[in-house]
Amino acid sequence: MIRALIGIIFVILYCIVSVPLLIVQTIRRKYNPIGAETFMLRVVQGAFRILLFICGTKVNVIGLENIPEDESVLFVGNHLSFFDIIISYSQMKTRCGYIAKDNLEHIPLLSWNMKFLFCLFLNRDDLKQGLETIKKAISYIENGISVFVFPEGTRNKTGDDTQLGPFHRGSFKIAQRTNCSIIPVSFNGTADIFEAHFPIVKKTTVTVEYGKPVPYSSLTRDEQKRIDEVFRDKIRDMVIKNS
Repeated sequence: MIRALIGIIFVILYCIVSVPLLIVQTIRRKYNPIGAETFMLRVVQGAFRILLFICGTKVNVIGLENIPEDESVLFVGNHLSFFDIIISYSQMKTRCGYIAKDNLEHIPLLSWNMKFLFCLFLNRDDLKQGLETIKKAISYIENGISVFVFPEGTRNKTGDDTQLGPFHRGSFKIAQRTNCSIIPVSFNGTADIFEAHFPIVKKTTVTVEYGKPVPYSSLTRDEQKRIDEVFRDKIRDMVIKNS
């Protein structure tokens, strides 16, 4: 319980301290957007690493070399915990936006940080808004900003990391429309940090693996038609391997 309380206090303090940083970098963004955005990327990554340290989370990373430094890609991963975002974002080499639930958009200060760093908020009950979110994500890829999406649409709450839910095919339209590479990402054990024993945060070791980039154009016509199943199988195999 102590780890959880310290973690919450740290997040609150960070959100407060980040206000002047965001104001300065918002101004800087007008004449040096990449510099301002990269600066805030590193600041948030530092904060996330401190939070993981507070939570006693040790991260075993596999395939870090598969994250490109010179091109935008679509990351797709299984989803076990909100720590999936904290862990993977702390390892991004360049700018990357996440597609998150729209309820996060209403949290003061946190949403400002997220919007500055290209996070998109998705209302799954609003088809029109969902299409606009996908269009925005496509524009990010076209402008050199990677996008991370969890195609299951929600966290796996079964308690079994290998039981992935069905992937939503719409998530892959980002790659279809931009012809970018897709990187499968697997998470093991992240629910054991917090969700598996809410409200206690426990010291644990988790594993994240980044698969090799798969250019959309390299997929066969059949694979493109079954792209949701293809990547679900890839990620499930990675999860099983790392269990």
